[in-house]
This record gives sequence, structure tokens and C-alpha cells, in this order.
Amino acid sequence: MSNTNFIQIHPKDNVLVALQNLPKGYRIEFNGSAFFLPRGVAAKHKFTCRALDKDSEVVMYGVLVGRLNRDVLAGELLDTQNLRHDTEPYVLGARDLEWTKPDVSAFVNRRFLGYHRSDGRVGTANYWLVIPMVFCENRNVSTLKEALEEKLGYRVRKKDYSQQVDQLIAAVEGGDSSSRIRTMEFHPESLPDKHQRLFENVDGIKFLNHDMGCGGTRQDSDALCGLLAGYITHPNVAGATVLSLGCQHAQVSILKEEIRKREPGYNRPLYVFEQQEQGTEQALMHNVLRSTFAGLIEANRITRRPAGLDKLCVGLECGGSDGFSGISANPVLGWVSDMLVTLGGSVMLSEFPELCGVEQELSDRCVDVETAQRFLDLMQRYNTKAEADGSGFYMNPSPGNIRDGLITDAIKSAGAAKKGGTSPVQFVADYPELANKQGLNLLCTPGNDVESTTAEVGAGATIVLFTTGLGTPTGNPIAPVIKVASNTAVYHRMNDAIDINCGTVIEGVETIEQAAHRTLEYLIEIASGQREAKAVQLGQDDFIPWRRGVSL
Repeated sequence: MSNTNFIQIHPKDNVLVALQNLPKGYRIEFNGSAFFLPRGVAAKHKFTCRALDKDSEVVMYGVLVGRLNRDVLAGELLDTQNLRHDTEPYVLGARDLEWTKPDVSAFVNRRFLGYHRSDGRVGTANYWLVIPMVFCENRNVSTLKEALEEKLGYRVRKKDYSQQVDQLIAAVEGGDSSSRIRTMEFHPESLPDKHQRLFENVDGIKFLNHDMGCGGTRQDSDALCGLLAGYITHPNVAGATVLSLGCQHAQVSILKEEIRKREPGYNRPLYVFEQQEQGTEQALMHNVLRSTFAGLIEANRITRRPAGLDKLCVGLECGGSDGFSGISANPVLGWVSDMLVTLGGSVMLSEFPELCGVEQELSDRCVDVETAQRFLDLMQRYNTKAEADGSGFYMNPSPGNIRDGLITDAIKSAGAAKKGGTSPVQFVADYPELANKQGLNLLCTPGNDVESTTAEVGAGATIVLFTTGLGTPTGNPIAPVIKVASNTAVYHRMNDAIDINCGTVIEGVETIEQAAHRTLEYLIEIASGQREAKAVQLGQDDFIPWRRGVSL
């Protein structure tokens, strides 16, 4: 039940969400009763729709999301003082696989233009990778980036702020005061010309520095090899150059075995160099450059060709969530997810700390008992390890989340899970496994935006839909990350980083279904190379492998 000022998300809910700032004393009429707000309630925040006693359940999205620390009045604002995290216990239950497929008639015969690989998968881009097996090789990777990126026409046309620095230097030399400098106007800066690409069909060379590969646990180095294999065999990757020191935990032999697991017939160019065998840096670089150019020539022969939407594998992600994320942007992605599943595509829901409280629903939706049990086991092991280290799932919400209405992890999770739609769960994967089965996949990752996005792409996502309420510039080196705003204000405030506005749902301009259709149209354009995601324009190549220690 809703009006223009507040909404009840689910009929079982005993709280309402403010859609606009509501002042103290504001009269609420709901379900035949009326009351006045004892305190002002900011937009996105929650308030009770009746008086509740201490320890009473608080229900949102139809599920338990917390308990009260004290008695509250009708209309009481929920905050960290009067509400604590709580969820229902979960058990292995009966299968609940009934769902209503959305109308996809407008998309049944649609195609996107992608890069077809020999294993039958289709990429949305065509990149060459340069990857270090261990952090010791980061300098060599950076040296190659300096040598190759601009000359081959791949340097992102970023704004050059050096002109502003020159203006500030001149002001200081001219004796301007600090107060004047703080308010001085800058002259418009120009963007440098972008060099013409030598390899027109190669979208870029991506250099994936990281701080792992040795010195940590063997579990982490083995997982790194699996993640890197996921990137090397990814449909968006034409080939790769791998730099190894030679003595590290993350051995090339482990990497090659992980590649075989993911693609037994892998036949794209792959050049591996161990510095301890090559000798001098000069010898290493000469050999790397020659092989990489040979590989780029092969990669440039591949062109985009039509493919059905069933060849898409879409990662579902959120970051910088707010109190509107679970009402607008996340349900829109849920509708897109159900459309893609109906069309035969793959979708991937991750961030297990942000599925806390909806375990029962998701496990019941798993196609069989074994899949459901694996999901429950992964959730329990992850949370148990986190609690042992003093940081359970209940500590997931960030200060920004809380400030914008996500008071408990259960509230955040119930809204975040909406990205996965309503279709049955076909597969549950543990990091860094592939999670690209047809239908809805669950992938165990942390809630950390970049770690989770990095993992989703390594698990096979060829494009990522990423919702945000507070705003984030997050991207990925090889998969377009489409940013979807939950509210119009952040969409306009960060319009250089955010692609799609779902604040229209909050404002009543669009339905969730209409916004989902618009989002899928946009996604097809990005997948076809006809439009560039804002994160790609910014050169936002975030890549952080997950250490299996606690990261929420």
C-alpha cells in the first residue's frame, strides 16, 4: 500500500518507508487508522505503522529484518538505537520452483553483436590481457602498460587536471591568499586527442596488477590461479600474456590446470614468461613485446557477429546502496533477470553477506536438494568464520548504508536479493568457480563491491548490472559495468559515472516493468558495442581478488 509520501513494500510489513522527507507531526493515514509522526522521518527511512513492544519482530519485504530494543509508538523512526539485526533460522525445506515468467515478446527475436569463441560462448568485448602471477611482477606489468597503451591507441581520454595545477601554482607565486585560492575559478581544460587504434577489432589491452600470489595462504594463491584462469578463458578476452617470477606459490602449472578445468579445449593465444628463466628485464621485455604483438594480430581478426540473448551472462551487483535500492533499482534488475532467464540467458547473484535473512526463500528456490544444501552450507561456513573473527554478517552495512536507511544487514539483504528476481536457482558456485549455467546462479563472494564484481566476471559474467543509491564509479577491466541509480538525485549528481536512472520508479513516472525494458534495451546496446558504459569511459578498471579471510 502506498501514496506519494510513503510505501508499504509487502502486505506483511509492519513498517513503512518514507518516499519524501516527512516532518514531525505529519499525519499518516494507513489501513483505516491514523497517527502523527513523533519525529521527522527523512526520505528512504522506515517508521512503524503501529505501536510495538520491546523485542517485537520488525518485518520488511515480508521477512524478519530485526527486533526492537524498546517499546515504540506508531510512526516511530527506526534507527540503530531502537532496532537490532535479527533473522529467521533456516532449514533445508521443500522445493518451491513455481514462478511466473515475464512477457518477453518484445525481445524474443532480438540479437546483440558479440565475439564468438570456439567453446560456444559469446563475448561482449574483445580484450587482450597482461597478467602477473605474483605481485613481484607488477612493475613489469606497469612498464608494459606505459610502453603499449598510448601508442596502440588505448589510453582513456581522461580529463587533464595539470592545467588547474598550473593555475594554482601561478596564484601562489602571485601571492594570492589561501581563502582566495579556495574559491578561484578554473579555466576549462581540454582533453588530449586519442591515438588511432592500430588493432581496430581489439577493444583494449588490460593490465591486471594485484598484491597476491605469494606470502599468503596456499588457499588464497590457488584461488588466485582459478580467478586468473577465469579471466584468461573469459569470452571477452582474445588472448593473454602472463608474467611469472618463477618461485611464487601461484605456480604456472596450477594456472594451466585451472584453465583446463574451465575450457579443456582452450585454443586462444596464451604466452607465459618466467622472469627467473628469461634473465634480464630487457630480455624479458623483448620477448614479451614480440609475442604480445603476434597475439594482437590474431585477436584483431575476430569481429562482432549476431548472437541471441541466450548467450548473455549478466552479473547482478550493488554498491553504495540506500533505502530506495530495494524499492526501485534492485527490483528493476530482478525483472531484467527474470526476462533473461526466460530468454535462455544466464544471470548471477553474489554477495553472500547481503543474502542474510533470505536464505530460506533462496534455498527453497534451488532446483534440487543438493544445490540447496550447498547454498546453506556456504552461507553458514562464511558467517561462522566471520563471527569467529569478530565480524559477522550483521556488521555488513556501511556508515553510508545506515545513514540512508539500511539500519540492519537483514534490511539491506532483503532489498539486495531482489536483484535475483523470482526464477529457480539452477546452480550454486563457490569462489572462484564458474557460475554461468543457463538460468539463475548464486556465487559466493563478499559484499565488497570491487571484490564481488571481480569475482562475478571471473565466474563468467560478460556484462554487469550494478545498482547504487549513494553513487560509485566502480568498473571492471574486461566486462562493461552498467551503473543503475535507485534515485534521480544521485543519477544527476554523478552523471559521469551512472548510466541508468530508476528513480523514475520512486517518482511514479515508470513501473518496474517499464524501467526493466528500458534497462535491457540499454544493456543490448552496450553488449553490441554500440554504446560505451560510463565506467568504461572513465577507465574504471577495478580488479581486486578476494582473500578468503573475512571480507564482508
